[in-house]
Amino acid sequence: MTRDQIFDVIVVGGGPAGATAATDLAERGLKVALLDKGGRIKPCGGAIPPRLIRDFGIPASLLKARVSLATMVSPKGVSVEMSIEGGYVGMVDREEFDEWLRDRAEQSGAQRFTGRFEFLTRGADGLPTVHFTPKEPSVEAYPLKGRVVIGADGANSAIARREVLGAKRGKFVFAYHEIVEAPVDQATGAPDGRCEIHYRGSLSPDFYAWIFPHGATMSVGSGSARKGFSLKSSVRALRAETGLGSVGTLRREGAPIPLKPLPRWDNGRDVVLAGDAAGVVAPASGEGIYYAMLGGRLAADAAELAIVKGDARALRLARKRFMREHGRVFWILGIMQRVWYLDDRRRERFVSICRDKDVQRLTWDAYMNKALPRRDPLAHVRIFFKDLAHLLRLVPP
Repeated sequence: MTRDQIFDVIVVGGGPAGATAATDLAERGLKVALLDKGGRIKPCGGAIPPRLIRDFGIPASLLKARVSLATMVSPKGVSVEMSIEGGYVGMVDREEFDEWLRDRAEQSGAQRFTGRFEFLTRGADGLPTVHFTPKEPSVEAYPLKGRVVIGADGANSAIARREVLGAKRGKFVFAYHEIVEAPVDQATGAPDGRCEIHYRGSLSPDFYAWIFPHGATMSVGSGSARKGFSLKSSVRALRAETGLGSVGTLRREGAPIPLKPLPRWDNGRDVVLAGDAAGVVAPASGEGIYYAMLGGRLAADAAELAIVKGDARALRLARKRFMREHGRVFWILGIMQRVWYLDDRRRERFVSICRDKDVQRLTWDAYMNKALPRRDPLAHVRIFFKDLAHLLRLVPP
């Protein structure tokens, strides 16, 4: 690296969004810098759909488990099993998964830097310059100058707050989980592979709590946007009541999770956002890895086009393309969260609805393929009237 080096794109943040953007751009021959602060693991259940595995070339070796059955647990302790016919949900450990993505970006040609982003300036030539503090004090680093900056630096994105209008109005859920040792079945010798989602106000007043399998480990966590609610107490209670209270704890992680795409992802000049920085985590489910990687890819496309055309308006295409493909899904999930997560009475009915085979089939189809199922329109009609009957309390939960 030299002081006068100019990158085509500087990607700030090495999570799934940033690493994907850096990989795509480097593979196309652009000069890319990837800046990641290192040592940060996002609290995440680690669920990835088959479409992500296909679209982004994820090797099977990164999957810690393949889930084919999820158990929904109601406030009264009623369990409803939702089986996945003809598919699965892959589970990854973010510590290993994110580092693999960063390594791939570097192997694709991106120059990797480890350090904390400080601020962004522009010189007389108008080009953005990223200033950062290296993680290792002994490492000498010069500011990174480029043509476009992709801000993929998380939900509390410093780049978004300073550069993009409306970024300070984002909505968040705070998530906390503990990675614990999975108990081993003495009969089979296999680790506990349960996948449970708990809907109960005492565990989360406005979201849900979970137990997700990671092979030899498990993620036990909860999320809530309510100030003052103790997520650590929630996880402790969940572990105690599910037989996980005495197993070893490997690590604990917490972070804000955005639940609404920002109204704008670019500054109209030389910055475009991706991943959590852009707010692309699905409401109701909290799913974010697929949307982050897609957002990184779309940001890369927009950045390249802006450079090639010399027109910053191309940066708008990242959000426009994302919302055209997934905006409706986010809108529907947002309504679902506001309606069904309101109180335990409605959560009880929500879990009851999950018994319905139409609901199960269409839910998993949408999740695995990341598209609203258009076949079998009568199933959608049936679900609509069943939901209405539950909302009006015309049927028992």
